[in-house]
Amino acid sequence: MGPGMRPRTTDTTGTANVTARTDTTATSGPAAGDPTMDDDPASGGTPSAGGAPSGGGVLLAVGTPAAGGILAAGGGGAWDPAPAGSEAGDLDRRGLITEIWLLLGVSLGMSGLFALIRYIGAVTSGPVRGQVALLNRSAAPGRPWLDLALQLAGLLADVIPAFLAIHLLSRHWGLGAFGRAQEAAFRASSPPQRGRVLIGLDRRRLGVDVALGAAIAACVGGTGLGLYLLAWHSGANLTVAPSGLPAVWWRIPVLLLSALQNAVTEEVIVAGYLLVRLRELGWGNRRALAASALLRGSYHLYQGLGGFFGNLAMGVLFGWLFQRRGRVLPLIVAHTLIDSVAFVGYVALAGSVSWLPTPG
Repeated sequence: MGPGMRPRTTDTTGTANVTARTDTTATSGPAAGDPTMDDDPASGGTPSAGGAPSGGGVLLAVGTPAAGGILAAGGGGAWDPAPAGSEAGDLDRRGLITEIWLLLGVSLGMSGLFALIRYIGAVTSGPVRGQVALLNRSAAPGRPWLDLALQLAGLLADVIPAFLAIHLLSRHWGLGAFGRAQEAAFRASSPPQRGRVLIGLDRRRLGVDVALGAAIAACVGGTGLGLYLLAWHSGANLTVAPSGLPAVWWRIPVLLLSALQNAVTEEVIVAGYLLVRLRELGWGNRRALAASALLRGSYHLYQGLGGFFGNLAMGVLFGWLFQRRGRVLPLIVAHTLIDSVAFVGYVALAGSVSWLPTPG
C-alpha cells in the first residue's frame, strides 16, 4: 500500500511508496458548487429535488463567492453566513481539475506512471516470478547512521503530499455528504482544521475508528496474502520483498514508520481528497469509486498483476467505506496494521518458512 516517490519503499497491500500514478479526472457533470448532483443511492447521500440528501446526510456547498457562505441542503436550501476567517475561495471547474492533476502529478499519479514502466521492463526481461520487487531498501549500505537519516528524510518527503491535499481542502471545500455530527464539527472548526474534518481525519470517533480499522485489517490482510501467493505461484507476480534494510537497531522502527507513511499518504489522497474533489466535480459515486480504485491499483503494478488487481479490490472496499462513512481515519488504521504485519512479519519469517517467497 505504500506509494513510491523514492525507490526506497513500497508496501505490500501491494503498493509502491510515494512514487505514484496517473488519474482520469477529466470529467463531466455539474459545475463545482452545484447542489443538484448526480449521485448513487447506495452512498446514502443522493440529493433530492429540494437539495436534501436522501440518506439522512447533510450536503454542504461551501465557498461560493456570490452567496458568501455555506449552503446547508438539509436546512431548506438557505445560505448561512460563511464562518469568520474562512479562506475558502471558489474554484471553477477548470481550477479543480488542474488542482487534482497537479497534486497527483507530484504524488501517486507519478508513482503509477513509474510502476507501469517498471512492469513493462519486468515483463520484457524474462519470467516475472523470478524478479524481485524490493520495498524498503537500504539508502546507504554499510553506513547505518547515514542510512537512518536518509530513511527518515525519505519518509517525510513521501508524506508531504498528504499534508498538501489537506491544506488544499482547507482552503477550498465544496460538495460533500455530512452526517449531522460531522457538519457540527465542520462548522465549529477553524479554517486550518476543515480539511481534516472534511475527510474524517480527526479524533471525534477515535475509539470506533480504531476498532473498525483493526477489523478491516484482519479481513483484508489475510485475503491479500492469499491473493499474492496465488498470483506468485501462477507466475503473474514478482517476488515481493517487503524489507531489504540492514539488521540494525532501527530496522523495525523504520518499517513501522514506513507503514504509517504509506497509510497516511494513500488514504488521504486516494480515498479522501480524490473522492471529495470528484464529487465536487459532479461525478457519481460509482464513477468516482472506479477512478479511485484504478489509481490505487496502478501504482502497485510494479509488483505485477497480482499487486494491481489485489489493490484494485482493496481500493473498491476502502473507497466505498469512505463514501459511506466519510472518514479516512479507520482506513489509515487498517492500512498501517496491514503493512506493519507484512513488513515485520517478513523480517521474522523470511527463510524460516517454506511457503513465503523470498529472493533467490
